[in-house]
Amino acid sequence: MKADVVIVGGGPGGAATAMYLLRRGIRPLIIEKEVFPRYHIGESMTGECALIIRDLGLEEKMRTHPEKQGVKVYGNSKRGTWWVPIMARVNGDLKDINSWQVRRQDFDTMILQEAVNRGADLIRGKAVKPLVRDDGSVYGVTVEPADGGTFDIHSELLLDCSGQATFLANSGITGPKYLGNYDKQIAIFSQVSDALRDNGDTRELHKDNTIIFYQKKFHWSWFIPLNEEVVSIGVVSPAAYFLEKKETKRDFLIRELHELNPEIKRRIPEINLVEDVHVIPNYSFQVKRFSGKGFICIGDAHRFVDPIFSFGLWISMKEAKYCAPFVQAYLEGKNRDSETPFGDYEIFCEKGADVLEDLIDTFWEQPMTFALFVHHRHRPEMIDIFSGRAYENRPSKGVEALRQTLQREREYGAEDQYSIPIGSRYHPERQTLWEPNSPVDCTEEWMGPR
Repeated sequence: MKADVVIVGGGPGGAATAMYLLRRGIRPLIIEKEVFPRYHIGESMTGECALIIRDLGLEEKMRTHPEKQGVKVYGNSKRGTWWVPIMARVNGDLKDINSWQVRRQDFDTMILQEAVNRGADLIRGKAVKPLVRDDGSVYGVTVEPADGGTFDIHSELLLDCSGQATFLANSGITGPKYLGNYDKQIAIFSQVSDALRDNGDTRELHKDNTIIFYQKKFHWSWFIPLNEEVVSIGVVSPAAYFLEKKETKRDFLIRELHELNPEIKRRIPEINLVEDVHVIPNYSFQVKRFSGKGFICIGDAHRFVDPIFSFGLWISMKEAKYCAPFVQAYLEGKNRDSETPFGDYEIFCEKGADVLEDLIDTFWEQPMTFALFVHHRHRPEMIDIFSGRAYENRPSKGVEALRQTLQREREYGAEDQYSIPIGSRYHPERQTLWEPNSPVDCTEEWMGPR
């Protein structure tokens, strides 16, 4: 069996990639082992992710999903609480826009079906191993269909959209896969009914906004409305803390929702779970040399930073759009003899992910300075990053300020030199910055003359 382009993974990244290729007259074949709908987290869309949805002509299909107008973060005091609206850049100016919260089982089913409706082929089965020539180039994949047996599909390009399964990295096709330096965390999550939501007449108090509650470093919770009745909730904590408690994941989640932050306890006074309690490890990783002759990795298939600000879905769909012209050029013969035919694509993706990593690391390492940037010093640039404008025209003054705060430099150029995985770490001596009575303030009085 042959196909010009084979996509491993039919999630949003794979489906969006297929639709952007179809626009260019390229008919891809998608391999997906799971039967949709299937449960998944990652339910919140950034503003730029919403623009991708509109660009794909899917806005009408989003009407049933709750509208998200921004993100509210609650610390343990008013000084550590802040709000970031979703805004787009129109002729250089910031303009209010809305995004969506999605039940991933519904959204993922819709977008995959839309890709098929527009002309993509779909095989239900598991990608077993890539087909590799002696020179290391990839020319297809072995598939195990749902009804058993195996067969090979030969391709000009194999696109890995397998998410954190990292199909090609685990198969040894890419460069090495590094774990980031974040402390090991665990996410325990479910869905609840009858939670209290904001219901004000401002964007900040919109009932369907994402809300984040933090207790201390690497210990936080999310609150994402999925419809009028149900809210996605989850707790992220160091894995060692979870093990220390010696509780079932259900008992751990219920207790944490009433102890982690007073604001989340107020919003969920009675915990009515309407979904099983799930658990996944939460860690950062980065894959080097994630493209080459005959293959490209997209989204989580090559990098995952930290889920706290819901960038994962956006990154996959952004890279899906950006890779399409590279795929077309490759099929037309451009750079076919190069050892790094998609080098520019790699650098573009890494630079964008680095901006997001710098934002998140500053949040963890220097929370009060971070709040100062969000509230005052670099608010427009912070709004840009939170919305997902992390790729083009970087670094901005805001990004430079983040890196100066972290005492971090980014270098791009020689192979394996670009984008060194850094990550944030827990430092007990800095714990006071995360306590409600911290002497550090981010108000105008503390900020002093500018």
